[in-house]
Amino acid sequence: MSEQPEVWLRGPIAGIDPWLMPAAHALLQTYEDVDRAVAGLSTADLWRSVGGAAPLGFHLRHLSGSTDRLFTYARGERLNDAQRAFLAAEKGSGDDTPDAATLLAELRRTIDACIERLRVTPTASLQEVRTVGRAASSTAIGLLFHAAEHSQRHAGQVVTTAMILRGLGASRSTDERRLGVQ
Repeated sequence: MSEQPEVWLRGPIAGIDPWLMPAAHALLQTYEDVDRAVAGLSTADLWRSVGGAAPLGFHLRHLSGSTDRLFTYARGERLNDAQRAFLAAEKGSGDDTPDAATLLAELRRTIDACIERLRVTPTASLQEVRTVGRAASSTAIGLLFHAAEHSQRHAGQVVTTAMILRGLGASRSTDERRLGVQ
């Protein structure tokens, strides 16, 4: 069975304006990449920091939260209390370290909601100025494309960090076998 081509090579997504298609493709590709990358990793591995890099769990949570926040700004809205609380919880602490299935389900819900949002975004609104946070500004299209490219940046970090974690696990197993550790 051959692997599917990347999302952008599969053609248009129903109901998405051609101007917004690259953003939709990038968001869907993000989900597929991180889903594949974290498959089979333990919760401990998801929240393990390697070489000072942020743990995979942070990236998955941040992907959900930051994408949702950027789409909120793109609509011309302010963040609500739940979004601010989610931002504060993104790094995880103590026992608040969800497993991959939980984090991926949250990311899937966020990306699905963003795809639906792209479907109803009027082309005429794309150049409208939007406030970001308290003082910065962009345009609706700037925010939508930043959300897409930002998600791809974090997806790349997830893929790379997952490969490193698997490599460390393989090295540890090899070392343990070499030393005769049972």
